[in-house]
Amino acid sequence: MIAAIKRAGSNTRGLLAYLYGPGDHDEHLDPHVVAGFAMLGMPDPGRDENATLTELARYLDEPVRLRNSEFGCKVTDHVWHCPVRAAPEDRYLSDAEWGEIAQRIVEAAGIAPAGDDLACRWIAVRHADDHIHILATTVREDGRRPKLHDSGLRVGDACREIEKDYGLRQLKKGDRNGTRRPTQAEMHKAERLGWEQPSPEWLQDRIRAAIPHATNSEEFIAYLEASGVEVQVRRGPSGDLLGYAAGRPGDVNEAGEQIYHPGSKISPDLSLPKIKARLESSRPEEHPTARRNHPSTPWHQATDALDTLHSDLADDTHAQAHITALGELLEATAQKAPANLRTELQAASKAFARAQRSQIRAEDRAAHALRSAARDIVHTATGPEGSALAALVATLVWATIVAARWHEAKNHAHQADAAHQAVQHLQTAADRALAPTFADLAARPPREETRRVLASDVRAAVPDHAERILTDPAWSALATVLADAEARGHQPHQLLKEAAAQRELTTARQPARVLITRIRHTGRNPAPNRRAEAARRRSTITASVRAQQIQNGQTPSATTTPAEQHRRRR
Repeated sequence: MIAAIKRAGSNTRGLLAYLYGPGDHDEHLDPHVVAGFAMLGMPDPGRDENATLTELARYLDEPVRLRNSEFGCKVTDHVWHCPVRAAPEDRYLSDAEWGEIAQRIVEAAGIAPAGDDLACRWIAVRHADDHIHILATTVREDGRRPKLHDSGLRVGDACREIEKDYGLRQLKKGDRNGTRRPTQAEMHKAERLGWEQPSPEWLQDRIRAAIPHATNSEEFIAYLEASGVEVQVRRGPSGDLLGYAAGRPGDVNEAGEQIYHPGSKISPDLSLPKIKARLESSRPEEHPTARRNHPSTPWHQATDALDTLHSDLADDTHAQAHITALGELLEATAQKAPANLRTELQAASKAFARAQRSQIRAEDRAAHALRSAARDIVHTATGPEGSALAALVATLVWATIVAARWHEAKNHAHQADAAHQAVQHLQTAADRALAPTFADLAARPPREETRRVLASDVRAAVPDHAERILTDPAWSALATVLADAEARGHQPHQLLKEAAAQRELTTARQPARVLITRIRHTGRNPAPNRRAEAARRRSTITASVRAQQIQNGQTPSATTTPAEQHRRRR
Protein backbone atom coordinates (compact mmCIF):
# COMPACT_ATOMS: atom_id res chain seq x y z
CA MET A 1 0.00 0.00 0.00
CA ILE A 2 1.39 3.37 -1.03
CA ALA A 3 0.39 6.68 0.55
CA ALA A 4 1.84 9.62 -1.38
CA ILE A 5 1.50 12.95 0.44
CA LYS A 6 1.29 15.75 -2.12
CA ARG A 7 2.63 19.27 -1.88
CA ALA A 8 0.38 21.56 0.17
CA GLY A 9 -2.24 23.40 -1.83
CA SER A 10 -4.58 26.34 -1.34
CA ASN A 11 -7.79 25.47 -3.21
CA THR A 12 -10.04 23.07 -1.32
CA ARG A 13 -12.93 23.51 -3.75
CA GLY A 14 -10.66 22.80 -6.74
CA LEU A 15 -9.38 19.52 -5.30
CA LEU A 16 -12.91 18.42 -4.45
CA ALA A 17 -13.93 19.13 -8.05
CA TYR A 18 -11.27 16.67 -9.22
CA LEU A 19 -12.15 13.99 -6.64
CA TYR A 20 -15.86 14.12 -7.47
CA GLY A 21 -15.35 14.72 -11.17
CA PRO A 22 -15.09 12.13 -13.97
CA GLY A 23 -11.27 12.05 -13.96
CA ASP A 24 -8.92 12.56 -16.89
CA HIS A 25 -10.21 9.47 -18.70
CA ASP A 26 -13.63 8.97 -17.10
CA GLU A 27 -12.07 6.57 -14.62
CA HIS A 28 -13.77 8.01 -11.51
CA LEU A 29 -16.81 5.90 -10.62
CA ASP A 30 -19.28 6.57 -7.80
CA PRO A 31 -17.22 9.11 -5.82
CA HIS A 32 -18.30 9.26 -2.16
CA VAL A 33 -16.98 9.83 1.34
CA VAL A 34 -15.95 6.68 3.23
CA ALA A 35 -14.58 8.41 6.35
CA GLY A 36 -14.12 11.85 7.83
CA PHE A 37 -13.57 13.89 10.96
CA ALA A 38 -17.31 14.06 11.70
CA MET A 39 -19.52 11.97 9.47
CA LEU A 40 -22.76 13.24 11.05
CA GLY A 41 -23.92 16.49 9.46
CA MET A 42 -21.13 16.56 6.85
CA PRO A 43 -22.41 17.09 3.30
CA ASP A 44 -21.45 14.37 0.78
CA PRO A 45 -22.23 15.32 -2.84
CA GLY A 46 -21.72 11.69 -3.79
CA ARG A 47 -24.62 10.49 -1.63
CA ASP A 48 -26.81 13.57 -1.13
CA GLU A 49 -28.12 15.15 -4.30
CA ASN A 50 -28.78 18.38 -2.45
CA ALA A 51 -25.18 18.70 -1.18
CA THR A 52 -22.73 20.72 -3.24
CA LEU A 53 -18.95 20.80 -3.54
CA THR A 54 -18.95 24.45 -2.48
CA GLU A 55 -20.86 23.57 0.68
CA LEU A 56 -18.42 20.74 1.48
CA ALA A 57 -15.42 23.00 0.83
CA ARG A 58 -16.82 25.67 3.20
CA TYR A 59 -17.37 22.97 5.83
CA LEU A 60 -13.75 21.82 5.62
CA ASP A 61 -12.32 25.35 5.39
CA GLU A 62 -14.18 26.79 8.39
CA PRO A 63 -11.19 26.64 10.84
CA VAL A 64 -9.01 28.24 8.16
CA ARG A 65 -11.39 31.17 7.73
CA LEU A 66 -11.63 31.69 11.49
CA ARG A 67 -7.84 31.72 11.89
CA ASN A 68 -7.38 34.12 8.98
CA SER A 69 -9.94 36.54 10.41
CA GLU A 70 -8.64 36.37 14.00
CA PHE A 71 -4.89 36.34 13.49
CA GLY A 72 -4.68 38.59 10.45
CA CYS A 73 -1.99 36.36 8.91
CA LYS A 74 -3.58 34.54 5.99
CA VAL A 75 -2.97 30.81 5.66
CA THR A 76 -2.63 29.79 2.00
CA ASP A 77 -1.02 26.33 2.19
CA HIS A 78 -3.78 24.61 4.10
CA VAL A 79 -4.86 21.80 1.71
CA TRP A 80 -3.31 18.43 2.63
CA HIS A 81 -3.82 15.73 -0.01
CA CYS A 82 -2.77 12.10 0.30
CA PRO A 83 -3.84 9.42 -2.22
CA VAL A 84 -3.67 5.90 -0.74
CA ARG A 85 -3.43 3.05 -3.24
CA ALA A 86 -3.50 -0.73 -2.82
CA ALA A 87 -1.33 -3.04 -4.95
CA PRO A 88 -2.94 -4.49 -8.11
CA GLU A 89 -2.83 -8.00 -6.64
CA ASP A 90 -4.43 -7.00 -3.32
CA ARG A 91 -7.93 -8.17 -2.46
CA TYR A 92 -11.01 -5.96 -2.72
CA LEU A 93 -11.42 -3.64 0.26
CA SER A 94 -14.88 -2.54 1.39
CA ASP A 95 -15.87 1.05 2.17
CA ALA A 96 -15.67 0.26 5.89
CA GLU A 97 -12.13 -1.12 5.51
CA TRP A 98 -10.99 1.90 3.50
CA GLY A 99 -12.52 4.12 6.17
CA GLU A 100 -10.52 2.35 8.89
CA ILE A 101 -7.36 2.65 6.81
CA ALA A 102 -7.95 6.39 6.28
CA GLN A 103 -8.43 6.88 10.04
CA ARG A 104 -5.11 5.18 10.80
CA ILE A 105 -3.28 7.27 8.22
CA VAL A 106 -4.53 10.65 9.45
CA GLU A 107 -3.66 9.59 13.00
CA ALA A 108 -0.12 8.65 11.96
CA ALA A 109 0.35 11.83 9.94
CA GLY A 110 -0.67 14.10 12.81
CA ILE A 111 -3.72 15.42 10.99
CA ALA A 112 -6.11 13.86 13.51
CA PRO A 113 -4.30 12.18 16.44
CA ALA A 114 -6.33 9.57 18.27
CA GLY A 115 -8.58 11.10 20.95
CA ASP A 116 -7.95 14.69 19.81
CA ASP A 117 -11.33 16.44 19.55
CA LEU A 118 -9.73 19.65 18.24
CA ALA A 119 -7.87 18.07 15.33
CA CYS A 120 -7.99 19.10 11.66
CA ARG A 121 -11.02 18.51 9.49
CA TRP A 122 -10.60 15.80 6.89
CA ILE A 123 -12.45 13.43 4.57
CA ALA A 124 -11.54 10.32 2.59
CA VAL A 125 -13.12 10.06 -0.87
CA ARG A 126 -13.36 6.81 -2.80
CA HIS A 127 -13.94 6.87 -6.54
CA ALA A 128 -12.29 3.57 -7.55
CA ASP A 129 -11.89 0.06 -6.14
CA ASP A 130 -8.15 0.25 -5.48
CA HIS A 131 -7.59 3.66 -3.87
CA ILE A 132 -8.90 6.56 -1.85
CA HIS A 133 -7.96 10.24 -1.54
CA ILE A 134 -7.61 11.86 1.86
CA LEU A 135 -8.18 15.63 1.91
CA ALA A 136 -7.55 17.67 5.06
CA THR A 137 -7.37 21.35 5.90
CA THR A 138 -4.34 21.95 8.12
CA VAL A 139 -5.74 24.36 10.66
CA ARG A 140 -7.04 22.74 13.84
CA GLU A 141 -10.31 23.63 15.56
CA ASP A 142 -8.30 25.59 18.16
CA GLY A 143 -6.62 27.65 15.42
CA ARG A 144 -3.18 26.00 15.68
CA ARG A 145 -1.36 24.27 12.83
CA PRO A 146 -0.76 20.50 13.15
CA LYS A 147 2.73 19.08 13.58
CA LEU A 148 3.39 17.41 10.23
CA HIS A 149 7.20 17.18 10.29
CA ASP A 150 8.27 13.68 9.19
CA SER A 151 4.63 12.81 8.50
CA GLY A 152 5.69 10.92 5.38
CA LEU A 153 7.82 8.53 7.43
CA ARG A 154 5.08 7.98 10.00
CA VAL A 155 2.49 7.37 7.30
CA GLY A 156 4.84 4.93 5.59
CA ASP A 157 5.26 2.99 8.84
CA ALA A 158 1.48 2.95 9.29
CA CYS A 159 1.06 1.52 5.77
CA ARG A 160 3.44 -1.32 6.59
CA GLU A 161 1.31 -2.20 9.64
CA ILE A 162 -1.90 -1.89 7.63
CA GLU A 163 -0.53 -4.33 5.04
CA LYS A 164 0.07 -6.92 7.77
CA ASP A 165 -3.29 -6.39 9.46
CA TYR A 166 -5.35 -6.57 6.26
CA GLY A 167 -3.36 -9.31 4.51
CA LEU A 168 -2.12 -7.06 1.70
CA ARG A 169 1.11 -7.09 -0.26
CA GLN A 170 3.92 -6.09 2.11
CA LEU A 171 6.34 -3.45 0.89
CA LYS A 172 9.74 -2.54 2.32
CA LYS A 173 10.11 0.17 4.94
CA GLY A 174 11.45 3.48 3.63
CA ASP A 175 14.72 5.00 4.87
CA ARG A 176 14.69 8.58 3.53
CA ASN A 177 17.16 7.69 0.79
CA GLY A 178 14.76 7.00 -2.04
CA THR A 179 14.46 9.33 -5.00
CA ARG A 180 11.38 11.48 -5.39
CA ARG A 181 8.73 9.84 -7.53
CA PRO A 182 7.83 11.79 -10.69
CA THR A 183 4.62 13.75 -10.28
CA GLN A 184 1.57 13.06 -12.41
CA ALA A 185 2.25 16.33 -14.21
CA GLU A 186 5.84 15.31 -15.00
CA MET A 187 4.74 11.92 -16.32
CA HIS A 188 1.96 13.42 -18.45
CA LYS A 189 4.38 16.01 -19.80
CA ALA A 190 6.90 13.33 -20.79
CA GLU A 191 4.14 11.37 -22.52
CA ARG A 192 2.91 14.45 -24.33
CA LEU A 193 6.40 15.38 -25.57
CA GLY A 194 7.31 11.82 -26.55
CA TRP A 195 9.99 11.43 -23.89
CA GLU A 196 10.73 7.94 -22.58
CA GLN A 197 11.56 9.28 -19.11
CA PRO A 198 10.24 12.15 -16.97
CA SER A 199 12.80 14.93 -16.57
CA PRO A 200 14.05 13.99 -13.05
CA GLU A 201 14.85 10.43 -14.16
CA TRP A 202 16.51 11.67 -17.36
CA LEU A 203 18.64 14.10 -15.37
CA GLN A 204 19.60 11.50 -12.77
CA ASP A 205 20.98 9.18 -15.45
CA ARG A 206 23.13 11.96 -16.94
CA ILE A 207 24.41 13.22 -13.61
CA ARG A 208 25.51 9.73 -12.58
CA ALA A 209 27.15 9.26 -15.99
CA ALA A 210 29.15 12.47 -15.47
CA ILE A 211 30.66 11.60 -12.08
CA PRO A 212 33.40 9.15 -13.27
CA HIS A 213 34.62 11.73 -15.80
CA ALA A 214 35.40 14.48 -13.28
CA THR A 215 38.07 15.06 -10.64
CA ASN A 216 36.47 18.14 -9.07
CA SER A 217 33.15 19.95 -8.95
CA GLU A 218 34.04 22.44 -11.71
CA GLU A 219 34.90 19.60 -14.10
CA PHE A 220 31.65 17.90 -13.11
CA ILE A 221 29.59 20.98 -14.03
CA ALA A 222 31.54 21.43 -17.29
CA TYR A 223 30.93 17.79 -18.27
CA LEU A 224 27.20 18.11 -17.56
CA GLU A 225 26.98 21.19 -19.78
CA ALA A 226 28.99 19.49 -22.53
CA SER A 227 26.63 16.50 -22.44
CA GLY A 228 23.61 18.71 -23.17
CA VAL A 229 22.28 19.34 -19.67
CA GLU A 230 21.15 22.85 -18.75
CA VAL A 231 22.95 23.82 -15.54
CA GLN A 232 22.25 26.65 -13.13
CA VAL A 233 25.02 27.19 -10.55
CA ARG A 234 25.10 29.06 -7.27
CA ARG A 235 28.38 30.67 -6.23
CA GLY A 236 29.61 32.47 -3.15
CA PRO A 237 31.16 35.96 -3.12
CA SER A 238 34.58 34.36 -3.64
CA GLY A 239 33.36 32.59 -6.76
CA ASP A 240 33.37 29.16 -5.07
CA LEU A 241 30.73 26.75 -6.32
CA LEU A 242 28.05 26.31 -3.63
CA GLY A 243 25.29 24.43 -5.41
CA TYR A 244 23.73 23.52 -8.72
CA ALA A 245 20.43 22.72 -10.37
CA ALA A 246 19.99 20.79 -13.60
CA GLY A 247 17.43 21.15 -16.35
CA ARG A 248 16.41 19.12 -19.36
CA PRO A 249 16.48 20.97 -22.68
CA GLY A 250 12.92 21.67 -23.76
CA ASP A 251 11.47 21.29 -20.26
CA VAL A 252 9.97 24.73 -19.75
CA ASN A 253 7.11 26.20 -17.73
CA GLU A 254 4.05 28.04 -19.03
CA ALA A 255 6.11 31.24 -19.40
CA GLY A 256 8.67 29.43 -21.56
CA GLU A 257 11.31 29.48 -18.81
CA GLN A 258 13.69 26.56 -18.26
CA ILE A 259 12.70 24.30 -15.34
CA TYR A 260 15.60 23.42 -13.04
CA HIS A 261 15.81 20.65 -10.42
CA PRO A 262 18.32 20.90 -7.54
CA GLY A 263 20.67 17.92 -7.45
CA SER A 264 19.57 16.95 -3.93
CA LYS A 265 15.94 16.80 -5.10
CA ILE A 266 16.81 14.58 -8.07
CA SER A 267 18.42 12.09 -5.67
CA PRO A 268 19.69 12.49 -2.08
CA ASP A 269 23.24 11.49 -3.03
CA LEU A 270 23.49 13.94 -5.95
CA SER A 271 23.74 17.17 -3.97
CA LEU A 272 26.88 19.19 -4.70
CA PRO A 273 28.46 18.64 -1.25
CA LYS A 274 28.11 14.86 -1.58
CA ILE A 275 29.39 14.75 -5.15
CA LYS A 276 32.26 17.06 -4.21
CA ALA A 277 33.26 14.78 -1.31
CA ARG A 278 33.35 11.79 -3.64
CA LEU A 279 35.36 13.56 -6.32
CA GLU A 280 37.91 15.09 -3.96
CA SER A 281 38.48 11.75 -2.26
CA SER A 282 39.54 10.11 -5.52
CA ARG A 283 41.83 12.64 -7.16
CA PRO A 284 44.60 10.66 -8.89
CA GLU A 285 48.19 11.77 -8.63
CA GLU A 286 48.39 11.93 -12.41
CA HIS A 287 45.88 12.15 -15.19
CA PRO A 288 44.71 8.69 -16.34
CA THR A 289 45.89 9.32 -19.91
CA ALA A 290 49.43 9.69 -18.59
CA ARG A 291 49.52 6.04 -17.51
CA ARG A 292 50.09 4.57 -20.92
CA ASN A 293 53.20 2.69 -19.89
CA HIS A 294 51.47 0.90 -17.04
CA PRO A 295 51.91 -2.86 -17.57
CA SER A 296 48.25 -3.53 -16.68
CA THR A 297 45.17 -2.25 -18.54
CA PRO A 298 42.49 -0.21 -16.75
CA TRP A 299 40.19 -3.24 -16.98
CA HIS A 300 42.70 -5.44 -15.15
CA GLN A 301 43.32 -2.68 -12.60
CA ALA A 302 39.59 -2.45 -11.92
CA THR A 303 39.40 -6.22 -11.36
CA ASP A 304 42.37 -6.00 -8.99
CA ALA A 305 40.69 -3.14 -7.09
CA LEU A 306 37.57 -5.30 -6.57
CA ASP A 307 39.53 -8.27 -5.26
CA THR A 308 39.66 -6.94 -1.71
CA LEU A 309 36.07 -5.70 -1.56
CA HIS A 310 34.86 -8.48 0.73
CA SER A 311 37.51 -7.56 3.31
CA ASP A 312 36.89 -3.80 2.92
CA LEU A 313 33.33 -4.11 4.26
CA ALA A 314 34.31 -4.78 7.87
CA ASP A 315 34.01 -1.09 8.77
CA ASP A 316 30.56 0.36 7.99
CA THR A 317 31.78 3.78 6.82
CA HIS A 318 34.36 2.12 4.56
CA ALA A 319 31.78 -0.39 3.32
CA GLN A 320 29.37 2.36 2.31
CA ALA A 321 32.19 4.20 0.52
CA HIS A 322 33.19 1.10 -1.46
CA ILE A 323 29.58 0.32 -2.41
CA THR A 324 29.07 3.89 -3.62
CA ALA A 325 32.27 3.68 -5.66
CA LEU A 326 31.19 0.27 -6.99
CA GLY A 327 28.19 2.01 -8.56
CA GLU A 328 30.53 4.48 -10.27
CA LEU A 329 32.63 1.60 -11.60
CA LEU A 330 29.49 -0.08 -12.95
CA GLU A 331 28.57 3.15 -14.73
CA ALA A 332 32.07 3.55 -16.19
CA THR A 333 32.13 -0.05 -17.40
CA ALA A 334 28.72 0.34 -19.06
CA GLN A 335 29.89 3.47 -20.90
CA LYS A 336 32.95 1.79 -22.44
CA ALA A 337 31.64 -1.76 -22.95
CA PRO A 338 30.92 -3.11 -26.46
CA ALA A 339 27.39 -2.80 -27.81
CA ASN A 340 26.41 -6.42 -27.12
CA LEU A 341 26.93 -5.92 -23.37
CA ARG A 342 26.07 -2.25 -22.95
CA THR A 343 22.30 -2.59 -22.49
CA GLU A 344 22.58 -5.10 -19.64
CA LEU A 345 25.42 -3.18 -17.97
CA GLN A 346 23.47 0.08 -18.18
CA ALA A 347 20.45 -1.65 -16.65
CA ALA A 348 22.67 -3.02 -13.87
CA SER A 349 24.11 0.43 -13.20
CA LYS A 350 20.66 2.01 -13.10
CA ALA A 351 19.31 -0.65 -10.74
CA PHE A 352 22.35 -0.42 -8.46
CA ALA A 353 21.92 3.36 -8.00
CA ARG A 354 19.46 2.68 -5.15
CA ALA A 355 22.04 0.42 -3.48
CA GLN A 356 24.72 3.13 -3.56
CA ARG A 357 23.26 5.13 -0.70
CA SER A 358 22.02 4.45 2.82
CA GLN A 359 21.80 6.26 6.16
CA ILE A 360 25.40 5.26 6.91
CA ARG A 361 27.80 8.07 6.14
CA ALA A 362 30.60 7.00 3.81
CA GLU A 363 34.30 7.53 4.44
CA ASP A 364 34.86 8.34 0.78
CA ARG A 365 38.68 8.32 0.88
CA ALA A 366 38.61 4.60 1.68
CA ALA A 367 37.40 3.86 -1.87
CA HIS A 368 40.17 5.71 -3.70
CA ALA A 369 41.29 2.63 -5.68
CA LEU A 370 37.82 1.84 -7.03
CA ARG A 371 37.14 5.43 -8.06
CA SER A 372 40.53 5.71 -9.75
CA ALA A 373 39.76 2.51 -11.65
CA ALA A 374 36.41 3.92 -12.80
CA ARG A 375 38.09 7.13 -13.96
CA ASP A 376 40.82 5.24 -15.80
CA ILE A 377 38.19 3.22 -17.67
CA VAL A 378 36.20 6.21 -18.92
CA HIS A 379 39.40 7.95 -20.04
CA THR A 380 40.95 4.98 -21.84
CA ALA A 381 41.11 5.48 -25.58
CA THR A 382 40.77 1.81 -26.51
CA GLY A 383 38.07 -0.70 -25.77
CA PRO A 384 38.60 -3.71 -23.53
CA GLU A 385 40.22 -6.94 -24.64
CA GLY A 386 37.69 -9.77 -24.44
CA SER A 387 39.15 -11.81 -21.58
CA ALA A 388 39.88 -8.68 -19.52
CA LEU A 389 36.29 -7.50 -19.85
CA ALA A 390 34.94 -10.97 -19.07
CA ALA A 391 37.05 -11.09 -15.91
CA LEU A 392 35.88 -7.64 -14.82
CA VAL A 393 32.19 -8.33 -15.43
CA ALA A 394 32.43 -11.66 -13.58
CA THR A 395 34.12 -9.88 -10.68
CA LEU A 396 31.42 -7.19 -10.74
CA VAL A 397 28.83 -9.96 -10.32
CA TRP A 398 30.57 -11.18 -7.18
CA ALA A 399 31.16 -7.65 -5.85
CA THR A 400 27.47 -6.81 -6.27
CA ILE A 401 26.48 -10.02 -4.47
CA VAL A 402 28.80 -9.01 -1.61
CA ALA A 403 27.17 -5.56 -1.53
CA ALA A 404 23.70 -7.12 -1.42
CA ARG A 405 24.70 -9.32 1.52
CA TRP A 406 26.10 -6.35 3.41
CA HIS A 407 22.86 -4.42 2.91
CA GLU A 408 20.85 -7.44 4.03
CA ALA A 409 22.96 -7.71 7.20
CA LYS A 410 22.21 -4.03 7.90
CA ASN A 411 18.47 -4.48 7.19
CA HIS A 412 18.67 -2.14 4.19
CA ALA A 413 15.78 -3.81 2.37
CA HIS A 414 15.47 -1.43 -0.60
CA GLN A 415 19.22 -1.38 -1.20
CA ALA A 416 19.49 -5.17 -1.01
CA ASP A 417 16.66 -5.56 -3.54
CA ALA A 418 18.35 -3.06 -5.86
CA ALA A 419 21.66 -4.93 -5.65
CA HIS A 420 19.94 -8.25 -6.43
CA GLN A 421 18.30 -6.69 -9.49
CA ALA A 422 21.70 -5.47 -10.63
CA VAL A 423 23.15 -8.98 -10.16
CA GLN A 424 20.59 -10.42 -12.59
CA HIS A 425 21.61 -7.98 -15.33
CA LEU A 426 25.30 -8.51 -14.60
CA GLN A 427 24.98 -12.29 -14.81
CA THR A 428 23.41 -11.96 -18.25
CA ALA A 429 26.25 -9.66 -19.32
CA ALA A 430 28.84 -12.03 -17.86
CA ASP A 431 27.41 -14.98 -19.81
CA ARG A 432 27.66 -12.98 -23.04
CA ALA A 433 31.16 -11.74 -22.27
CA LEU A 434 32.37 -15.27 -21.55
CA ALA A 435 30.88 -16.85 -24.69
CA PRO A 436 33.91 -16.13 -26.97
CA THR A 437 36.27 -17.31 -24.24
CA PHE A 438 34.44 -20.62 -23.87
CA ALA A 439 34.38 -21.12 -27.63
CA ASP A 440 38.17 -20.71 -27.73
CA LEU A 441 38.75 -23.02 -24.77
CA ALA A 442 36.40 -25.69 -26.13
CA ALA A 443 38.35 -25.76 -29.38
CA ARG A 444 41.58 -26.89 -27.67
CA PRO A 445 40.88 -29.25 -24.75
CA PRO A 446 43.92 -30.72 -22.94
CA ARG A 447 44.88 -34.37 -23.25
CA GLU A 448 43.09 -36.89 -21.06
CA GLU A 449 46.23 -37.56 -19.02
CA THR A 450 46.61 -33.83 -18.34
CA ARG A 451 42.94 -33.60 -17.31
CA ARG A 452 43.42 -36.41 -14.75
CA VAL A 453 46.44 -34.67 -13.22
CA LEU A 454 44.58 -31.36 -13.06
CA ALA A 455 41.56 -33.08 -11.50
CA SER A 456 43.87 -34.24 -8.73
CA ASP A 457 44.99 -30.64 -8.26
CA VAL A 458 41.34 -29.58 -7.92
CA ARG A 459 40.65 -32.24 -5.27
CA ALA A 460 43.72 -31.20 -3.32
CA ALA A 461 43.22 -27.42 -3.58
CA VAL A 462 39.43 -27.16 -3.06
CA PRO A 463 38.29 -30.49 -1.61
CA ASP A 464 34.91 -29.17 -0.40
CA HIS A 465 33.88 -28.14 -3.90
CA ALA A 466 35.84 -30.58 -6.03
CA GLU A 467 32.91 -32.76 -7.12
CA ARG A 468 30.78 -29.78 -8.15
CA ILE A 469 33.69 -28.38 -10.14
CA LEU A 470 34.55 -31.66 -11.86
CA THR A 471 30.91 -32.28 -12.84
CA ASP A 472 30.36 -28.71 -14.00
CA PRO A 473 29.87 -28.50 -17.80
CA ALA A 474 32.67 -25.92 -17.81
CA TRP A 475 35.23 -28.28 -16.25
CA SER A 476 36.88 -29.06 -19.60
CA ALA A 477 37.33 -25.34 -20.24
CA LEU A 478 38.78 -24.87 -16.73
CA ALA A 479 41.25 -27.67 -17.39
CA THR A 480 42.41 -25.82 -20.52
CA VAL A 481 42.85 -22.61 -18.50
CA LEU A 482 44.89 -24.46 -15.87
CA ALA A 483 47.05 -26.12 -18.52
CA ASP A 484 47.69 -22.72 -20.16
CA ALA A 485 48.66 -21.21 -16.81
CA GLU A 486 50.97 -24.11 -16.06
CA ALA A 487 52.68 -23.55 -19.40
CA ARG A 488 53.38 -19.97 -18.28
CA GLY A 489 55.12 -21.25 -15.17
CA HIS A 490 52.26 -21.14 -12.67
CA GLN A 491 51.30 -23.89 -10.24
CA PRO A 492 47.66 -24.99 -10.90
CA HIS A 493 47.22 -26.07 -7.29
CA GLN A 494 48.24 -22.62 -6.00
CA LEU A 495 46.11 -20.76 -8.56
CA LEU A 496 43.05 -22.80 -7.55
CA LYS A 497 43.56 -22.06 -3.85
CA GLU A 498 44.00 -18.34 -4.48
CA ALA A 499 40.94 -18.15 -6.73
CA ALA A 500 38.76 -19.99 -4.21
CA ALA A 501 39.95 -17.63 -1.47
CA GLN A 502 38.92 -14.61 -3.55
CA ARG A 503 35.39 -15.82 -4.23
CA GLU A 504 33.51 -18.33 -2.07
CA LEU A 505 32.12 -21.11 -4.22
CA THR A 506 29.25 -22.39 -2.08
CA THR A 507 26.68 -20.07 -3.66
CA ALA A 508 28.20 -20.04 -7.15
CA ARG A 509 25.82 -21.25 -9.86
CA GLN A 510 28.70 -22.79 -11.84
CA PRO A 511 31.91 -22.95 -9.78
CA ALA A 512 34.10 -23.94 -12.73
CA ARG A 513 33.04 -20.80 -14.62
CA VAL A 514 33.89 -18.66 -11.60
CA LEU A 515 37.35 -20.21 -11.38
CA ILE A 516 37.94 -19.73 -15.10
CA THR A 517 37.52 -15.96 -14.96
CA ARG A 518 39.57 -15.65 -11.77
CA ILE A 519 42.47 -17.82 -12.98
CA ARG A 520 42.59 -16.24 -16.43
CA HIS A 521 42.97 -12.90 -14.66
CA THR A 522 45.55 -13.87 -12.02
CA GLY A 523 47.51 -16.20 -14.29
CA ARG A 524 47.54 -14.02 -17.41
CA ASN A 525 51.23 -13.10 -17.08
CA PRO A 526 54.17 -15.56 -17.03
CA ALA A 527 55.23 -16.62 -13.56
CA PRO A 528 58.42 -14.85 -12.42
CA ASN A 529 61.71 -16.72 -12.85
CA ARG A 530 63.16 -17.00 -9.35
CA ARG A 531 66.79 -17.26 -10.47
CA ALA A 532 66.43 -14.28 -12.78
CA GLU A 533 64.75 -12.30 -10.01
CA ALA A 534 67.57 -13.14 -7.56
CA ALA A 535 70.20 -12.08 -10.12
CA ARG A 536 68.32 -8.81 -10.72
CA ARG A 537 68.25 -8.07 -7.00
CA ARG A 538 72.00 -8.77 -6.64
CA SER A 539 72.69 -6.45 -9.54
CA THR A 540 70.57 -3.71 -7.98
CA ILE A 541 72.27 -4.05 -4.61
CA THR A 542 75.73 -3.98 -6.21
CA ALA A 543 74.92 -0.82 -8.17
CA SER A 544 73.59 0.83 -5.03
CA VAL A 545 76.70 -0.02 -3.01
CA ARG A 546 79.04 1.22 -5.74
CA ALA A 547 77.12 4.48 -6.02
CA GLN A 548 77.46 4.97 -2.27
CA GLN A 549 81.22 4.31 -2.42
CA ILE A 550 81.66 6.90 -5.17
CA GLN A 551 79.64 9.40 -3.17
CA ASN A 552 81.93 8.78 -0.15
CA GLY A 553 85.08 9.26 -2.25
CA GLN A 554 86.02 5.57 -2.14
CA THR A 555 87.22 3.45 -5.04
CA PRO A 556 84.45 1.02 -5.93
CA SER A 557 85.46 -2.63 -5.66
CA ALA A 558 84.48 -5.27 -8.15
CA THR A 559 82.65 -7.39 -5.59
CA THR A 560 81.07 -5.34 -2.86
CA THR A 561 77.66 -6.81 -2.16
CA PRO A 562 76.91 -7.33 1.55
CA ALA A 563 76.66 -11.10 1.03
CA GLU A 564 80.10 -11.25 -0.65
CA GLN A 565 81.64 -9.03 2.03
CA HIS A 566 80.29 -11.43 4.67
CA ARG A 567 81.82 -14.41 2.85
CA ARG A 568 85.20 -12.63 2.67
CA ARG A 569 85.20 -11.92 6.42
CA ARG A 570 84.60 -15.62 7.02
